[in-house]
Amino acid sequence: MQSMTARERVGNLLQRKPVDRASFAESLWGETVKHWTDEGHLKEKEDLATHFKMELRSAGWFNCIANLDAPETIVEENEETKLVRNGNGALLRWWKKKSGTPEHVDFMVKDREGWEKHIKPLLKPDRRRVNFEDYRRIKKLAAERQEFFCWAGINVFEQMHPMCGHEYMLMGMALDPDWVRDMTKTYADLTIAMWEILFAEEGLPDGIFFYEDMGFKEKPFMSPEMYRELIMPAHKRTCSWAYSKGLRVIMHSCGFVEPLVPHMIEAGIDMLQAMEVKAGMDMLRLNKLYGDKIGFMGNIDIREIISNDRNRIDAELKKKILPLMATKTPYILSSDHSTPPDVDYEAFLYFRDRGLELARY
Repeated sequence: MQSMTARERVGNLLQRKPVDRASFAESLWGETVKHWTDEGHLKEKEDLATHFKMELRSAGWFNCIANLDAPETIVEENEETKLVRNGNGALLRWWKKKSGTPEHVDFMVKDREGWEKHIKPLLKPDRRRVNFEDYRRIKKLAAERQEFFCWAGINVFEQMHPMCGHEYMLMGMALDPDWVRDMTKTYADLTIAMWEILFAEEGLPDGIFFYEDMGFKEKPFMSPEMYRELIMPAHKRTCSWAYSKGLRVIMHSCGFVEPLVPHMIEAGIDMLQAMEVKAGMDMLRLNKLYGDKIGFMGNIDIREIISNDRNRIDAELKKKILPLMATKTPYILSSDHSTPPDVDYEAFLYFRDRGLELARY
């Protein structure tokens, strides 16, 4: 098959049309970029997608904080961390010198009453929720380089828990499901309303990339039944809106979400991203079950790449990629999470080049 542009390749993969090979994209930690820059492999502020020949770019993340007029307040800090209260009234402890998920210290909203009083009235479309200039710039850059451009942002699960915390959200699923339904509807409404504003002004992207971390080690945060009842309607609504504009959907989810996958497919996703091996996700098993319905992105065990051992990396790539090529399952080469600074620059290039060498249809 004649070589394709990155935009054509990713578009065809998402539509299950013929392609020449898999695509490639990867997320790098900030510490990784600094380390490779210090070593001289990267220039200061160099464009990473161009340098590493990644084929997807994204922009447009919506700020879903309720009170946009409430500045973040540092409650306390030391050399390593800072405790911050944000416009959701959430109290989060962040690392100051490294990447990582914040510690959930406390939340103003712990139930329906708090949601209705403090948050819901403020979740209105507002131009301040999106960086129009950044979306415009990256969309233009992707078009010039013939790369696939995604609007990227969070869906309802990742919009709820930063506001009330996982614990109160999950208790709400069990004890007050109508509260959770109201939250998912409200956040889905906000997402669609912001899409309408952004896309009317700046044009459509090529696709949609949702971040939605619904699992942890060996288990999802909720049962499949709860997903179908409480989360899936909002996923279906946002995916359906995207489809109405001709946009296909990639959904990222950390953790073990295999029990949710058939329902995520029903909700409308076209490709599942990340598939953390250490959490229990197995792309080959998923391919046997659902490879005729969705494509995959990731599942290359980052621990094998961290080893910086070419033989181990090669074995992992062959194990995961060759069965997908045999079944012609749409695939985008990526690790099962992101690349930390433990990975040598040369090992990363080997992972990319060898992976794409194997991933030909």
